[in-house]
Amino acid sequence: MKTAFLFPGQGSQFVGMGRDLYEHNTAARAVFEEANNVLGFSLTDLMFGKGGDSDAEADELRKTQNTQPALYVHALATLAAMKEAAVFEATAGHSLGEYSALAAAGACTFADGLRAVRLRGELMAQAGTERSGTMAAIIGMANDTLEALCSEATEAGEGVVQPANFNSPGQIVVSGDVSAVARTMALATEKGATKVVPLSVSGAFHSPLMAFAVPGLGTGLQKMDLCSPQVPVYLNVTAKPETQPAVIREMLLAQLTAPVRWAQTLEQMKADGFERFVEVGPGNVLSGLVKRTLGRTTPTVQVGTLDQLTKFLG
Repeated sequence: MKTAFLFPGQGSQFVGMGRDLYEHNTAARAVFEEANNVLGFSLTDLMFGKGGDSDAEADELRKTQNTQPALYVHALATLAAMKEAAVFEATAGHSLGEYSALAAAGACTFADGLRAVRLRGELMAQAGTERSGTMAAIIGMANDTLEALCSEATEAGEGVVQPANFNSPGQIVVSGDVSAVARTMALATEKGATKVVPLSVSGAFHSPLMAFAVPGLGTGLQKMDLCSPQVPVYLNVTAKPETQPAVIREMLLAQLTAPVRWAQTLEQMKADGFERFVEVGPGNVLSGLVKRTLGRTTPTVQVGTLDQLTKFLG
């Protein structure tokens, strides 16, 4: 059975993530400690919490510049703990998770990937300050219908809005200027969307409003030593498998302002013969999207806690 490893993006984090692995698995602990050394501050304090104000700790971890390295490190620490049981024939990651997927596939070193995601998070946070925007989830609409509504809202002079995440059939997130997103939500409701949910985010990710971050990340990616991954990595922008470092670098940069084609990625993986999906990291968001996109009987496994790791290792 062909197996792909999947890596989550922002929204899956929680205070306490990875603490059990750190305390009970030496391979995972080494990854966490290397992360602290590379970054020059205690990322593990942000991830595990220090027993203070739980709301304040959650808010600090939720900051984009902290969330992104935290998720990346958790995924790679979990992978290290899996050791020789970490057998896969392709990887993919949702947004930030694409960097985890690349590191897992051997396209970059752990440290290089960590520096890149910290820079990416900082730049995306700054972009959200430079030009504030928002995002909303639209449930129960076809892709082409919602894309047309985004175009209508943009052309009406409400600002810019576009699909940002094609998460599963009928579950799409839009992103852009606050007024344009509000207009799209109203239009979607009029046109029969099942549900419209504004999201609490610090910026309009995967939209033109992230353009501020492009030059800085481009410079950072040029310094990043990318090589051909050992297995294909399915990319968010194209929803296709890729092994060429130059293309990967280009698509990582394009991903800042382009939609995450996650449902299309899963469909392509299924067409390419992948039947089993292992979600490496906190939570089970991607496993849910697999089942909503490919069918509820599609085998999924989550590995992100000590208990899940123990079960996976059998």
